[in-house]
Amino acid sequence: MRRRHKTGGKVKARRHKTLTLKRRNTQKTVRRRSSSPTGRETNVARLSRELSEAFEQQAATAEILNVISNSPTDTQPVFDAIVQSGLKLFPGALVSVALRYGNTINAAAVAAPDPARVEAWRLTISRTPLARNYMHGGALLDRRIVDIPDVADAPADFVAGAQNFLTSGNRAITIMPMMRGDEAIGLLSVVRRTPGPLSSKQLSLLRTFAAQAVIAIENTRLLNEFTILNQQLEQRVKDQVGEIERMGRLRRFLPPQVADLIVASGTEKQLESHRQEITALFCDLRGFTGFSESSDPEDVMALLREYHAAIGEIIIKYSGTLERYAGDGVMVIFNDPVPVPNPALQAVNMALDMRVTIGALMEKWRRLGHDLGYGIGIAHGFATLGTIGFEGRFDYAAIGTVSNVASRLCDEAKPGQILISPRVLMAVEKDVTVEPVGEFTLKGIRRPMLTYNVLTASPSKG
Repeated sequence: MRRRHKTGGKVKARRHKTLTLKRRNTQKTVRRRSSSPTGRETNVARLSRELSEAFEQQAATAEILNVISNSPTDTQPVFDAIVQSGLKLFPGALVSVALRYGNTINAAAVAAPDPARVEAWRLTISRTPLARNYMHGGALLDRRIVDIPDVADAPADFVAGAQNFLTSGNRAITIMPMMRGDEAIGLLSVVRRTPGPLSSKQLSLLRTFAAQAVIAIENTRLLNEFTILNQQLEQRVKDQVGEIERMGRLRRFLPPQVADLIVASGTEKQLESHRQEITALFCDLRGFTGFSESSDPEDVMALLREYHAAIGEIIIKYSGTLERYAGDGVMVIFNDPVPVPNPALQAVNMALDMRVTIGALMEKWRRLGHDLGYGIGIAHGFATLGTIGFEGRFDYAAIGTVSNVASRLCDEAKPGQILISPRVLMAVEKDVTVEPVGEFTLKGIRRPMLTYNVLTASPSKG
């Protein structure tokens, strides 16, 4: 009994070994079959297809980036490039870029094999309510990807728009929100006629396209803002340069405070030709012609600079308008372009101040051997005033008899005299002490004119 049992055990062991060897051989055969030429060809084809798709996707993104760099001020070429690239990568699909404008969604770019389908989609998008029970509204408002492989089985959330979608012959849709920070500013959609999901690589590609669209929008927005800021800056610089030029022109014949007032008003209407009652003062040096003929030009220029500097301060002090410098002759007007309460008195007070200042200068000049004096004439009346000249060189002029009278009185004045007309006397007789000097027949004036010399300011004024 024991021997038979032992023999039977050996037979069973041999059978088990045989079965094990058969299984191992079968596995080797399977492995050899799997590494057959046909299997290798299948793997190569798959890898080649994936490599080709990767190249296509890389080329599409590179092309869009190139369009972005070449269209910094216009997003439309970028949107067009995105939908055209999507059309190549998703054959037979409709690809669209839509932007949000307030509570509406408008298609910015659409591409599809059939032009009629493009127009129908534009109309559909424009009529789509911005609401969460519509696929586009949900993607935009909730800032999430809506990926529905078969709209026939769409979630109940989107039942409002699903029926219209199916009626138009579409079956699948993927909507990628275009995010600017935490804000969804648009949508990138891929609409297919046949049901089926997109791969993870295809979804990743749509994210890249959406990001590129946002980059284009932001680039354009920032560049436009920069352009506007630059234009505003240029305008400010232009305005400031113009203001500086205006200020420079005005300060040539107006006191600084008057020039500032006119510039601040933003208009120079006061300087346009107009009629105005003014007081004109004319002052020049006696003996200057002989001095200039016998002196070196440098000495003449030095004396004029000193003389002009001294009376220039006084003109500003009394808010006079410098009409012109003519060598040693200076003409100043009052009551224009800025009104003065009593222009005649203002002119006479300035003349008295000038007499003191110029008197001090004459003492200095006499020590240098220069025998010079001065005379002043003042008249009051109407004149036509305004800027005259040409571009780059304008002066403010007073044209009329009053200017001529002031100049002629100055010519008649003896050294140190301040001669005034009767109209000036009427305006200042309570404030100054004068003496009559008789009648003068002035050149260009038909009738002789009574003339008065101002001696001092009256005690009551002082």
